[in-house]
Amino acid sequence: MEFPTDEDLPDLPRLFDGGWVWEKYCCEFGEHELDPDRIAIQGVSHTLGREAVVTYEAEWPDDTYLPNDRFTFHLGPGNLLRISRFPDDHYLPGLAEVCDPEPALRLVITHVAAIPPKRMRVQVIRYRPRSHAVLRHRMGRSRFYARMVRPSTVPAILESAELIGKSDFAVPRLAGLWHEGGVLWFSEIPGKDLRSQIRKGDQPAPGLILDGLESLWAVPEGDSASPPFYLPVAYQKAKEILGHSLGKHNDGWQDYRKAVESLDPFIDHWRATGTAHNDFYDDQLVMLPQGKKAFVDIEGAGPGDPMLDLGNFLAHLKWSSQVSRKGTTLGEYHDAFREEALQRFRWPESDLGLSEAVCLFRICTNPVRHPREDWRERLPAGLALVNEVLD
Repeated sequence: MEFPTDEDLPDLPRLFDGGWVWEKYCCEFGEHELDPDRIAIQGVSHTLGREAVVTYEAEWPDDTYLPNDRFTFHLGPGNLLRISRFPDDHYLPGLAEVCDPEPALRLVITHVAAIPPKRMRVQVIRYRPRSHAVLRHRMGRSRFYARMVRPSTVPAILESAELIGKSDFAVPRLAGLWHEGGVLWFSEIPGKDLRSQIRKGDQPAPGLILDGLESLWAVPEGDSASPPFYLPVAYQKAKEILGHSLGKHNDGWQDYRKAVESLDPFIDHWRATGTAHNDFYDDQLVMLPQGKKAFVDIEGAGPGDPMLDLGNFLAHLKWSSQVSRKGTTLGEYHDAFREEALQRFRWPESDLGLSEAVCLFRICTNPVRHPREDWRERLPAGLALVNEVLD
């Protein structure tokens, strides 16, 4: 896979050469008895001139019955390469134990509930090196989601959960905590995720979601000690990623320049104005029986911009329907949700458009952070969509 070069990290292109990656992996951990069917890139984090972190998964032939290997390459200053194999992660001290069924069961008995010993089943849901991981623990009928974070961030997560709990949204029950390991166990919420419901045409009325948002926005700002979400930093990071990724290719540059011409003044005047979720979109919500709704990701709630919550929700729906092409129902729900929000809150249409556009601009980094072979086509398609919203 071709990836933009970085003169301060000469080996960066090699991180997308499967043969070179596997050779380095074997040098670090020893030769394997067979080669994988493929090496899939799970995620990319690149800070221009400083570092690149790429996470891989080696997939074996089906008839070998071997679990896939997850590993991470970290390329730093001086072209220094460090390789780690999941679940070894210095920043997530509890990860290795929580991933191993026997130690994980002992931890659950110690920190969650003294349940009779049963077979523990562990499923990795998500992993982002040096940041967080989500695993599912199953012991008979007992099921929990274990979230691993840097121990220093545990208080902020607990505060966000408490803040959201003051709204009409439900939150997963905290079942256990191992602070030193940075592990929080949450109960599993029985329900259907909103994105799947929308794609199947079984979505709730937009007003139900808006009611919940209004209840969250009504929580006094003073109820949170977290620092405000700061959009300018996130926007600047997106500009750097997109500008570098477009490189010398002409596709997308015109739309990029047109977008930032409108978004830069918006960012200059943007301010946090109240309590918000700060990462609100359809894949974060689970719909429960009797019309109740719950968040599955509770990090980041606190001071922010309520209109940006709506902008982010709309931007994800538009991206999913038009760039990822995951169904026309997502686009239809986008239009219905936007119309009802404008009628309810009486916001200027242009203001909501700017909020949606800046969130969509940030989502345009997805093809770079999770690259596929068609990432160069998806990136300009996303930028064109940003200007469509702005127009």
